[in-house]
Amino acid sequence: MEEVFYTVKQISGDYALLVSDEGIENQVAIALLPHGIDEGMRLKCFMFEYEIVE
Repeated sequence: MEEVFYTVKQISGDYALLVSDEGIENQVAIALLPHGIDEGMRLKCFMFEYEIVE
């Protein structure tokens, strides 16, 4: 499984819209994402675990 990098495009209710570096959009439940995410932040996903990238 490869690392995938996302940018948080939009947060709406209980979901966040993420856009991968390849341009693929993915809607993910906020409960699965790290605490404190905000629009514009970068995330790394590896083995279905997300972490904030500084």
